[in-house]
Order: sequence, then structure tokens, then C-alpha cells
Amino acid sequence: MGITYFYVIVGGGLAGLQLAHKLSKEVFFKGKKIAIIDPSEKNENDKTWCFWEKGQGQWDKIVSKTWTSTNFLSAEQDLKLDLSPYKYKRIKSLDFYNFIKKELSTISDIIFIEDEISRIDPVTMQAIGEKDNYSATHFFDSRIPSSYDKDEKYTKIYQQFKGWYIETENCQFDPSSFTMMDYRLRHNNSTSFTYILPETKKKALVEFTFFTPFIAEDHVYDEMLKQYLSEVIEIKDYKIISVESGFIPMTDFPFEEINRKEITKIGTGGGWVKPSTGYSFKSTEKKVDKIVDNIKRGLPPGKDLINKKFRRYDAIFLDVLARHNEKGDSIFSKLYAKNSMENIFKYLDEETSLSEEMKIMFSLFGMEFIASFFRKI
Repeated sequence: MGITYFYVIVGGGLAGLQLAHKLSKEVFFKGKKIAIIDPSEKNENDKTWCFWEKGQGQWDKIVSKTWTSTNFLSAEQDLKLDLSPYKYKRIKSLDFYNFIKKELSTISDIIFIEDEISRIDPVTMQAIGEKDNYSATHFFDSRIPSSYDKDEKYTKIYQQFKGWYIETENCQFDPSSFTMMDYRLRHNNSTSFTYILPETKKKALVEFTFFTPFIAEDHVYDEMLKQYLSEVIEIKDYKIISVESGFIPMTDFPFEEINRKEITKIGTGGGWVKPSTGYSFKSTEKKVDKIVDNIKRGLPPGKDLINKKFRRYDAIFLDVLARHNEKGDSIFSKLYAKNSMENIFKYLDEETSLSEEMKIMFSLFGMEFIASFFRKI
């Protein structure tokens, strides 16, 4: 081990690769050696990222599908919602990995290393790996800290999902519109729903999702997907082309408080996943831009990455879901029935004014929210 890197990025997933890509585009960082360390080669399509965006964006060349409207369904609601002026965009993870790796392959100052980091020693300024140790002047670390599992003070909801990418015999889907949430089939009265991303009239990703304080067993997803396809949308003839699954923490745990002078937490390990939704792609883009701006201004990289006002809003929402998980259907029904998609997206992007935020809050009003407000605020 003879190289000392300027930056070591621990984790070559969404956050680590977006950060490396942004650093590579800035003349300010030219000549600074950067290592991206991950135990995986990232050569498989292991997930799908979706996000909403106005107009064109920097990732459009790898966006594989867009939608202009969405559906929300429950026992009481059947809503078709226009997304204008936004579009809902999908990126397959393998397309993202390949794009970033190709962009960075010509830059001699950036190196990919396949290794698993167990810890970062702030005294010796080394990331300790299974194969080697890596020295740097600063570390960007996407690993979830061990203190997260031990700390009981904060609310923890688990977004868990399993999706089947299916092909049907007949035309079954409207490829111009996706289904954000379908609550017509739930598991044991929990906050659980089906999410559908139609690609063509015969192909779609059909995903069963939980927002719950408990962890579901794998066989439950298969049972719910089979029942949803056969009984709810009445599709009998289909074949499963591929399967994807995921597990995302939805929490008000203050990951950003673990940041140190020499270590900045990023990605899921930095609290970059929107606690109330599990979305992360666009928030990662914004936080990467903020990190680069902070560094160029001589500020700590992790300064002001988290909007504390919206984190409090998220904490209230999560507390309600954790304590009243059976009410998720009703809560989300109110959200989508009483607000435009433009205002919902603006709120989730943390770009609303106080009056707009209050409108969202009052649309969800209930005694459970008042109780959670006093518990969390």
C-alpha cells in the first residue's frame, strides 16, 4: 500500500458514483487522486431508480422510460393524476453503473478498487479493508453506522419490496401511466401496496411494497404478487422475466451527526434517503452538488446537507406510520385526493413555502398526527 488518495469514497453505489462523477467534472479537483472502494463490481441490474423531474435532466441519456400520469387506488379512491409539469423517470441501475464507469474510465486520477471496508481509523487516516488499507485526507462513507441498529430513540420504518418484471400474453398495461400505490390488496391490514411500472402494453414491473415497523418474510411477497395479478388486475397468463427486491430504512435517525472532520457520511448511511418516502435519486444529486460547493468554499463537506425543518415533518409522519400502521391506506388516500401532484412533488423535494407545507399537513389532519407532533417536536 503506497498510494495516499486525496479522497476515498467507501461504496460505489448511487451516492458514491454520483459524487465521483461530480468531482470529475470540476476543474477544482483536477490532479486529486480519488479511490472508489466497493466489494462488488456493479455489473448486475440490482435495482430500479425512479424520480420526478421538470423538463430535461443530466441523466436523460440513461433514462429508459418516462410517464406523464399516475394512478392511486384504494378501497375508496380510484384516482388518475396528471404529473405536469413533472415527468416520472426510470433508470435501471446497470445502465447507471455502466455510464458512470465509462465516464470515469478515462480519468487517471480516479481508480475503482474491489474490496470491503470494515472501518475507518481517523487517527491513522486509513480505511481498513479485507485486502488492503487505504490512506486519504478525507473519507466519504456510505455504510450505515452500527449505532443505527442500537439506538431506540428514533422511529424506524422499513420499506421492503419485491418486484416481478413480467410479460403477458395479451395487452394488459397502459405504458403512459404508472401506478404509484394500489391498496386494494394489503397484508394483514398493514401499510402495504402494489406499485406498477408499465414498460409496454405487455411488459411491466409489478412490485409489492411494505412501509412497516416489522420485516416481512420472502414468501409473503410471492403470495401477494400472485394474488394481486390473478385476483385484483386479473392477469392469468404471464411469465416472470426477472426479479428485484430491496430494503430501505425510513427513519429520523440523525446520520449526519456522525460526520467528523475527516469523515463525511453519504448515501443511505448519511440519511440521504427521504425518510417519509424512501426516494433517493434526486436528493443524492442535490446533496452531491452541495458537498462540492461546500468544499470549494472551504466549508466542511457535510455542512447543511439535511434540512432540519423537513426532517421534523418526516419524523412526525414516520411516528404516525409506526404507531398506526393500519392507517397508511387512509393517510395516503388523503394526501393524493386533496393535493395536486405538483404540490406533492414540490413538498417531497423540500421546495415548498410554509403556507404550502401547512396545506399538505392539514390535508392529513387527524388526532394521531397531533399526538406524534408532541412526541417528536
